Amino acid sequence: MVGSEAGYERKALIMWLMTKHGFYSIVEREPGEFHVRGREKQDLENLKRGVPLPDTKLFETPDADYGYRLVVGRDDVLTILQFLGETLDYSNFKGKIDQTPDQIRKPYHDVWRVMAAALGAYGRKGQA
Repeated sequence: MVGSEAGYERKALIMWLMTKHGFYSIVEREPGEFHVRGREKQDLENLKRGVPLPDTKLFETPDADYGYRLVVGRDDVLTILQFLGETLDYSNFKGKIDQTPDQIRKPYHDVWRVMAAALGAYGRKGQA
């Protein structure tokens, strides 16, 4: 349950996705209105190339912290997530990124190191 049904004020739902197609932030801005946001236009173009979103326009939002976005409905979010799951074809994300030209320069390895330090990895406990 979300919103007042769950006994708390409705807040934006947020999801970060680091994928071989790009880095995305998905938020629910209004009930049923989702913004799939990217810092780089190429990431959202990669998504549009793989997901049938025929009536969805790519918006440029230069004054926002994410410079590009798609505005979609809940069914489109599910279609996007299905596409990302169906195109998962690797056993090691960091290794796949190292082989993906338009993703290799992104700081995915740095994010991994921060999360490993905070939450633990390889049997070590994190500092969080």
